[in-house]
Amino acid sequence: MSTHYYLSWFNDFFPEKLVKLLHEDITDRKSLVMISAQPSGYKEEQVNIDDVIERTWFNQANIIFDEYHFIDYRMQKEDAQQFIQNASVIFLCGGDPVLQNDFLAEYELSDVIKNSNAVIMGASAGALNMAAKWLSLIETGNEVETSTMYDGIGFNHFAYESHSKRDYATFVQGYLFPLSEEIDVYAAEQESAIRVKDGKIGIMGPVYLISHSKIQKLVETL
Repeated sequence: MSTHYYLSWFNDFFPEKLVKLLHEDITDRKSLVMISAQPSGYKEEQVNIDDVIERTWFNQANIIFDEYHFIDYRMQKEDAQQFIQNASVIFLCGGDPVLQNDFLAEYELSDVIKNSNAVIMGASAGALNMAAKWLSLIETGNEVETSTMYDGIGFNHFAYESHSKRDYATFVQGYLFPLSEEIDVYAAEQESAIRVKDGKIGIMGPVYLISHSKIQKLVETL
């Protein structure tokens, strides 16, 4: 069974506790494959994998791979699928979750990722797309209005919410409550992580469980 990491966002680097876990879990370091959440972003500016912020997190943690691959629209679909099949770690990058969701569908990557034995990780938008469901949101001032519900890859049967500008005060406004009536929602603040290993959920940093319109802060277990 694969190990899955749902990350919020880190302003600097992976926290020390997370680095320790990743060193334990990532034993095969042949290939890191990163999937863009701005897959057309190279049209505005050239994207170099050395500059991808999520890669710098691994460098800082001294987790170095033999090969690095960055998947966006510049890569052929068949090549993208092949790199994913051979990956040691698959990382769904942060950015625009809707664009990433569309890209995963267009390149038929979800099943390939799901069938992989790699360690699967996602940050922000990438973590949303790893979950079973998530909401794309329209924000007006301080109010959050839900728009569309999306299906993610669905490694684990829960919904996920993560965004740098959202915290407990926003979550209790209740915009996630309707979704929480049909599926548990894990709502994460900055600097947090959820690890699902062998079906067991571990929590690091400020994460809330919203279930049947009730919200509770989870105890850190990692």
